[in-house]
Amino acid sequence: MPYTVFALKWRPQDFNSIVGQNHIVNTLKSAIEKNRLAHAYLFAGPRGVGKTSTARILAKSLNCKSGPTLTPCQKCPSCLEIIQGRSLDVIEIDGASNRGIDEIRALRENVKFAPSSGKFKVYIIDEVHQITSDGFNALLKTLEEPPEFVKFIFATTHPHKIMPTILSRCQRLDFRRISVVEIIAQLERIVKAEKISVDKEVLFAIAKASDGSLRDAESILDQLVSFSKDQISLKDVVSVLGLVEQDAFFGLVDKIIRKDPHQALTIFNKLMDSGKDAGVFLSNLIEHFRNLMVARVTKADMKIIDLPQEACDRYLKQSQAFSLEELFADFNILVNTQEMAKRLNSLRIPIEIALVSLSCDKSQGAVKQKPATKKDDVSLGAEENEDPGVEVERTQQTSVDNSSFSQEISIDVIKNIWQKLIDTLAGIKMSVSTYLNEGELLNVQGNVLIVSFPKNYSLHKETLEEKANKDLVEKVASELSHSNLKVNFILSKEDKQDQAEVRTNPFVKSAIEMFGARVVKEE
Repeated sequence: MPYTVFALKWRPQDFNSIVGQNHIVNTLKSAIEKNRLAHAYLFAGPRGVGKTSTARILAKSLNCKSGPTLTPCQKCPSCLEIIQGRSLDVIEIDGASNRGIDEIRALRENVKFAPSSGKFKVYIIDEVHQITSDGFNALLKTLEEPPEFVKFIFATTHPHKIMPTILSRCQRLDFRRISVVEIIAQLERIVKAEKISVDKEVLFAIAKASDGSLRDAESILDQLVSFSKDQISLKDVVSVLGLVEQDAFFGLVDKIIRKDPHQALTIFNKLMDSGKDAGVFLSNLIEHFRNLMVARVTKADMKIIDLPQEACDRYLKQSQAFSLEELFADFNILVNTQEMAKRLNSLRIPIEIALVSLSCDKSQGAVKQKPATKKDDVSLGAEENEDPGVEVERTQQTSVDNSSFSQEISIDVIKNIWQKLIDTLAGIKMSVSTYLNEGELLNVQGNVLIVSFPKNYSLHKETLEEKANKDLVEKVASELSHSNLKVNFILSKEDKQDQAEVRTNPFVKSAIEMFGARVVKEE
């Protein structure tokens, strides 16, 4: 017997076999049960997620000997003809090669004839967006009022290219990309049934490389089975697909965390020498930092990260070495790398610059420091600058003798310097200034300044509590007040500001003054 590739051999034949599209399956099942099937459907979604397979299953459900039914028998002549692709009542048309007005006119004429043996005549038009405007216009009337025995099922990866007049006459169902976890589960069923020996990491790598397409994943597995001898290893996947192993990115980011640019460049150089694509490397590195961010925010929620729990936990552990602010800064570096590559028409040099920038120690030697002079005795927050090689704006202050700092200070003194504190921080680190400005000066207890935030402003509080940010606030506040101040950030019990507080917000106040407006409602 001729060999059948996995993508065809494991194509779903009933609704229960469709992977990752439960919302579509439930909608169609309900329509069949209630006898409320539309005369025209538009199946929209990425490639390889089951659009055409679902269309064929729906056709079988309608034309099965016991149909319309939720479970086609797969044995009657109608079911077998549809499975084998020779049914006269299920007409599959390629929109790319039958896109003109002449082909659509022929289709319009054939629609009038009753089905040869089944209950319905089903037209499945794949890549329907390829049909010309004239072709669609020729189909409009028939599509709106087809014979009662005709069903149209359009499939497309580009629904935005379809004329609105066509969309308005179809019931649209959006297919989603299939998650990594769901693809892995299906691949596990295949390798078990096919008695294929596969390393655990292989299925994960295949699922990641398929980019949400189950058909692509099955094709990759098929290719690897032909390529390997006895057992498919991760090395085989890397060799065939030109991938960069996930461990390499974890190792690279470890070097970034340890502030070791030499080793970071060494890892990158080895990958390039082994023939890896620099563009793929950069995209994967950006995705790695995305996963770190999501893992930190969601505490390794596998549904959002779209990876197995073991990998999510690994991301969560590594993410603890970064603050959210650091991750955002690193994203900016990587995005700028892509822009630099466009101007240089090269990727390797921008990536090397980015790796050095990501892994340099920003608190030691990354910022150009001016030697202190009599005119500039105090440089506030220079070490806090996030961009290496950029000299920060400096605030000149009179040299302060720390020994003269008092241990207690009144709240009136802090109120007098509060706006100056906000303004000074803005010249050093804008994010700290912006977050602190949202807080309310609540009290001073001894030498501890209490700043309160609404309870729904927890991100502000957490960001300011990070050591570098908190140290900066305390340093500037102490110098401005000539006191050895500490700062404590708390959350209030209230969720929103009242009207009076809204009006005092500098941004709102500025808008009110500019437009002569008034506060009507808070959101």
